[in-house]
Amino acid sequence: MSKHLYQHIETLWQYMQMGQQLSQADVILVFCSNDVRVAEYAASLYHQKLAPYLLFSGGQGRFTEGLFDKSEAETFATIAKDAGVPSEHILLETHATNSGENVLLTHELLQQKSIQTQRIILVQKPFMERRAFATFEKQWPEHYQSLVVTSTGDAFFDYLNEEFTLDVALTALLEDFSRIKTYPEQGFQTEQIIPDEVEQAYHALLRLNL
Repeated sequence: MSKHLYQHIETLWQYMQMGQQLSQADVILVFCSNDVRVAEYAASLYHQKLAPYLLFSGGQGRFTEGLFDKSEAETFATIAKDAGVPSEHILLETHATNSGENVLLTHELLQQKSIQTQRIILVQKPFMERRAFATFEKQWPEHYQSLVVTSTGDAFFDYLNEEFTLDVALTALLEDFSRIKTYPEQGFQTEQIIPDEVEQAYHALLRLNL
């Protein structure tokens, strides 16, 4: 891989992560997916006593249908329990199929359980941090005090494994950046400032037909 290609990938990858400082919250909200490392990381945040509840949101998405025996949320919850998170501190939302539903259905669940939520930690895959943040900003139906998004924070090539190969991860990165550009006008998420060097890296990768 050429040096320029590597730089383009890392530029885009770093932009999609927000690099925010963790702080105390009322709930750790996990947008579930096909990457179980997210569940392991979320459990570690609970053990740091950053919030009293760990809420997993996810039914079956386009990448997990047929992959898990249960919903994404139930699958992630099992991993968290195996990591020592008590069942009574785990909440499940098992129907969401996209990020907007993650936000709205989670809000409904918290209201049903009368859990006051003013401070939220969002947990996602590294390349989906920014889109999760922008979606929450747009879709959460009431005022909140603080919102922080976080992930394992791996560098791009450190993130790759047998499931997330170079091709899979790069395709996902490009698709998610495209949504950062197009979803605001569709009302799905807030507008994000995109620096010129990030836009240039994106188009350079597209020109290479990656």
